Amino acid sequence: MRLLLFSDLHTDLAAAALIVERAAGFDAVVGAGDFAVKRRGLAGIIGVLSAIERPAVLVPGNGESVEELSEACRGWPAAHVLHGAGTDIGGVPFFGLGGGVPATPFGSWSYDFTEDEARSLLAPCPEGAVLVSHSPPLGHADADATGHHMGSAAVLEAVERTRPRLVVCGHIHGSWGVRSQAGGTPVVNAGPEGLEWRLA
Repeated sequence: MRLLLFSDLHTDLAAAALIVERAAGFDAVVGAGDFAVKRRGLAGIIGVLSAIERPAVLVPGNGESVEELSEACRGWPAAHVLHGAGTDIGGVPFFGLGGGVPATPFGSWSYDFTEDEARSLLAPCPEGAVLVSHSPPLGHADADATGHHMGSAAVLEAVERTRPRLVVCGHIHGSWGVRSQAGGTPVVNAGPEGLEWRLA
């Protein structure tokens, strides 16, 4: 299965149009959150992305809530919005976790969760899924511009417990495009340009 991975478009309509243009050559598209900026501009960016006809797995970032993302995607038949839930595409299980984990310092607009809340949301994640998490697992593709690791302990624990086939994340801009290995699991901080991934 060929996947097109991206994250953190932050209302960049030109970047979204490029994702749409590339999507036709893939089996599925995975968007790891932060389509909006501070809960604004979501309808416009999803309006562009909704031209994608391939199955699209999306999780909310900390810039939009799951309710807002689900509502924005109401007219996009190919979209699967996941947060503490999963879906199956072509026989491959996908599971999603949105929001900033741990909670960010950005204030009330940020859609954030504590590590314990994230653990509860991740509890149903099946073994061997593609895990789509806006927040990276701690220590993997999660370094900010100063080198500090900003990822989630709860996500790392879920990776160790369920051994996903792939973890797709975003959130930490300083690690866009970075790839890591958590045990035997590849971790990709996708970024807005879009990366190709072939599932083994």
